[in-house]
Parts: sequence; structure tokens; C-alpha cells
Amino acid sequence: MGRTGRIKNVAQLTPMMQQYVKTKESYKDCILFYRLGDFYEMFYEDALIASKVLEITLTGKDCGQEERAPMCGVPYHAVDNYLNKLVSKGYKVAICEQVEDPKTAKGIVKREVIRVVTPGTNLNTQALDETKNNYLMCIVYVADGYGVSMADITTGDYFVTEIETDKKLLDEIVKFSPTEIICNQSFSVSGIDLEDMKERLGITIYSLDDWYFDDELCKQALKKHFNVSTLDGIGLTSYDSGTIAAGALLQYLTETQKTSLDNLTSLKPYITTKYMTLDSSTRRNLELCETLREKQKKGSLLWVLDKTKTAMGARMMRSFIEQPLISKEEINERLDAVAELNKNAISREEIREYLNPVYDLERLISKISYKSANPRDLLAFKSSLSMLPHIKYLLQSMSSKALKEAGENMDTLDDLYDLVERSIVEEPPIAIREGGIIKEGFHEEIDRLKHAKTEGKTWLAELEAKEREKTGIKNLKIKYNKIFGYYLEVTNSYKELVPDYFTRKQTLANAERYITPELKELEDMILGAEEKLYALEYDLFCQIRDQIGSQVVRIQKTAKEIARLDVFASFSLVSQRNGYVRPKLNEKGVIDIKNGRHPVVEQMIQNDMFVANDTYLDNGNNRVSIITGPNMAGKSTYMRQTALIVLMAQIGCFVPAESAKIDIVDRDR
Repeated sequence: MGRTGRIKNVAQLTPMMQQYVKTKESYKDCILFYRLGDFYEMFYEDALIASKVLEITLTGKDCGQEERAPMCGVPYHAVDNYLNKLVSKGYKVAICEQVEDPKTAKGIVKREVIRVVTPGTNLNTQALDETKNNYLMCIVYVADGYGVSMADITTGDYFVTEIETDKKLLDEIVKFSPTEIICNQSFSVSGIDLEDMKERLGITIYSLDDWYFDDELCKQALKKHFNVSTLDGIGLTSYDSGTIAAGALLQYLTETQKTSLDNLTSLKPYITTKYMTLDSSTRRNLELCETLREKQKKGSLLWVLDKTKTAMGARMMRSFIEQPLISKEEINERLDAVAELNKNAISREEIREYLNPVYDLERLISKISYKSANPRDLLAFKSSLSMLPHIKYLLQSMSSKALKEAGENMDTLDDLYDLVERSIVEEPPIAIREGGIIKEGFHEEIDRLKHAKTEGKTWLAELEAKEREKTGIKNLKIKYNKIFGYYLEVTNSYKELVPDYFTRKQTLANAERYITPELKELEDMILGAEEKLYALEYDLFCQIRDQIGSQVVRIQKTAKEIARLDVFASFSLVSQRNGYVRPKLNEKGVIDIKNGRHPVVEQMIQNDMFVANDTYLDNGNNRVSIITGPNMAGKSTYMRQTALIVLMAQIGCFVPAESAKIDIVDRDR
């Protein structure tokens, strides 16, 4: 067997392998999963790579050449695990499917690449951390800075900004932690150490062809997607390089996903100065979302504060911590919500109880939009919606702006709940092409086909008895064979009693075989019932899924309100449980903390041994404090404690102190 993985002469290849080579030519940078029956096969260089990474057997295939082609394969029903392993290693995988029925195909079965999977476009939620966004980031380097756009296609989040310096760009990359970065060629030679970024942050980076970044193509792609005549309508008037980044990202997603990106319903421009500046070293040293050494959640600020009940809430909690606010009004709105939930602890716990069964609505609606949701996903969607009226009812009694708006903006989506309740059985199969999905009573034709499938024998027996009585032919029987199908058999002794509406089908030595319109109709129903039933149930399921998918904007809006409420309830619970107080915000340059405590350390020691400390800083004589003491005395803990208390205040959470007057800061370091 040849081990070079190279094709010497395409003309010598078999027709099927020529089709493979032609497809592979369009996806040179991908490992091609080529569907052959029940397997996805890989050949040549792809096989050599995949067999090593996936630890599967490398074999060979006779393709018409002297040497056998290196080959390996994975079963189609277990493809996700293998796919995730390759993607997590930074490989792109093109999925090439059979797009016509092999039974009806003339010659080689037609195949097409239906999707390209990359680290930033992986839709398999089981392979993703539900508490983190899976961002794809696009960076465009231009003369005066960078255009940056991020999207998570599993949730529909889509952002754009512009950044002036290398350092700020690196801070933004660390903040969003994308799994994949796509960029223009200029960025590759901008001087930023891409290899360090790949190794230290584990990010896959691809340079794209120049056409992706064509100014006019990018604008047209955005206008077409959002159905607007000018970019003013989506807030991109002053984002020149940002527009290119967002447009290139959209074109890349269109190229790889090969489907409408309906869940990207809005593009949110933002300026980095809206949030507290946290550089990459500060994020690491403060251990905001993971510990410095072990890279674990336990021991981080996120570990202390995150008592959310939903995956959506967990992701929003992380984004709050990663992006502290600097607007006094917005911070106070969050603090007001937490304060009100503190006063209404019983209602808060009721809300948390209702949040507990709510599935990840953001990722569910994305699966629905991308037509990959199965019937059980729709049941998870329905059970989540059943909680919304109870949550909305409890919010009606709230008066703080954030909670009141959450109640007003929350759509209980009753029509979608009713649709799934009426249509999908309680315990459907995972497979969507094998029937057993649609409830009885929802669709008349499906009910008829189900009856035909299960009651065919009864119907035949009833027809046989009816025809015997009607004709007087006592030994008339309905029989079946593969050649003639169903027929009425009458022996020659009763031939004279055969009525006119019997049509002769076959003559035997001692009997005649007939068909009637009614028997023909029954035959069509019985023989075609299962195939028709499965096809009709599949079509109807797709219609139901598309109907839900058409309401993506409503669902995403409600999902965000659920996430925000979940975070506020978590802040409230942690604040009450740990004895936190509401910080008083000022813009006078004063930080005055009485008996402040390190939020993480006090939870780690759990024995009331933590000694509280005061902190006073201002813009006058107290701008600098000199901290002295022996090694391991707690100097760095004290400094981090002050930084974390300020940060907690600016994300809208109560703080670990007896009292805290916090000046709003724009940088924490």
C-alpha cells in the first residue's frame, strides 16, 4: 500500500474516486469526511492525518492505480466524537454527504459538502462547555488599527468593535477567549506573535483570502443578511474597519455553514471604553474566571459568585465578570435589582426553582435554526417554556427598573408551547426519519397511515367477510404475494358468482384471482403506509421546527431576560449568604472600604479565620498606600481584595465588607 498519500494520475482512478478528488480540490485546507454507505471515509493525506489523530486503523483501497490509496473511516452514527477530536486539535473538517437516494441514482451517487466544521463553528453542544461562549473572532489589520468582530453561532451573539493598539487587541482576545481567529494577510505580518497566541491561549488562527475583506462585498453581505438598505440601520456608520471584520466573518460563516444564519438576528457595535479596562495580566492575577496555576474554576471569583441555574445565566455571569461597567446609572440598576431580590428572598427562591428546569434556550433555538434539532430538543424547548408564565407572574410584583423590564420583555411564547404540546409525542425517538414523532389527532393523514400500518390485517379481514356475504362466495379469500400484491382468490366452483366489479388478475388451474378498487386502495394504504408515514412525519416535523425557528428573535430576547434574571438572583443569594453589603458609588476619587474581605479566600478557608481590613484611597494625600510585612503575611491578598471589591461593585454585585464607598474606576490593574 502506498504511504505517501499522493495521487499520481487522476485519470487512472475509479469514477467514485475521481468524484472524491474533484471534491477535495475545493477543500484543500480541510480533512474531507466522504460519505460511503454507513461510513465517512478519508483517503490519501487526510487518512494519514486522521488515523494518527483519531487513533484508528489505517487501511487501503484499490482505486485503479498500482498502489492502494491510504484509507481510514468512521461510522456515520458515531461521527460527532471523531469530529470533535479533530476540530479540538485545530483541523477543519468538510462533511461530504450523499445528496440523492442510492436506490434511485443513475451511476455515481451525487455528493456535496454540506458543512465545514472548524473550532469556532462547532455546533455540537455536547462537545462545548455550556457555561462559556464558543466565539469565532475576525480581525482585520488596517493602517490605523484593527477591526474586530466576534460571533457565537451556538447562541446568536454577534459583536463588532474597533481597537487602536496591539496591547488593547490582545486584552480583547483574552477577554473573549475565542477558539478560532480568522484574519486578513496583513494581520499575519503585523508583528503580533501568532505562534505564542496559538500555544499559550490555544487559539486556532487562519488567514483568509483577500476577497473576504473586500469593502463592498462585506457591506453587501451585511445589508443582505440584516435586510437593510444602509449600514446606518445596524449602527455601523462610524465603524469602517469594524464593518469589514463583521462582513468577512459573516461571509466565512456563510461559506462554511452553507445555510441561512437566521439566529444571527442582530449585530451589536460596542466601544471598549464602555467597560473597565482589564489587561490580560490583571485578569490572570485576579483569577477572575480561573485560577492562575491550575486553570480551574474553583478558587476564582466566578466560583464564588456563580450560583446560576441555567447555562444562559452562567454565560452571562462570566461576561459580567469579564466586562465590569463604568456607567454609574447602569451599575445602580443592577444593584437595585439585587437589593430588591434580597428583600424578596421567598420570591427569589421561587424564581430560582422555576429556572432550574429551563434548558439552554439560546443553543436550542440555534439548533432549531440550523435544522439540526431532533424531537427531543423540541420537548426540552417545550418544558423550558412551561416555566416562563410562572417566572413572569413573580416579576410583576417587582419595582426595580431591571426586574420590571425583565417581566415586561419576557415573552411566555404560549403559541410555541402549544404547538409542540399538540404535535410531538412525550417520548419520541432521537432519529427523525423513522416515525413515531407526531401525536395522534394532530394530522389527519398521519393518523390514517398509522391506522393503515397497525390495522391493515383487520381491514383485510373485514373486507374479506364483507365480500363473502355480498357475493355469496363462501370460500373467497384475500391473499398476498410479492409479484401480484393483494388479491381475491375464487375457486372455479364459485366462478359464476363473481360480480362485474371484480377485475381478473391471474388464472390458475383451479381458481381465479381478482382485484377490486376497494382492495387496491387498501393495498396502496397498507404497502405504502410505513414509507409514506415516515416521510410525512419527517416533513411535518421539519415544518414544526421551521415554524419555531421563524420566531428566533422572540426566543432570543426572552432567553437574554432569563439569563439576566438568573445572574441577579445568583448575586442576591451569594450576597445574603456571605454577608455582603451594597456599595455606595461615587465619582469623587474615593475608595473607602470598612472591614473588607477577600471574596475567594474567605470561602476557601471556611473557618472564620480571615481578618477583615480597611482600605482608604483618594485623589489627594491618600493616592498611594505602602504595604509592608514579612513573606506570606497577606500583602498580595490585601491588594487583590481591594481590586476585587471594586470590580464586584462595578459588575452590579454586593461586596464583602461592613461598608464600601466605591469610586467608579476605568482601569483595574
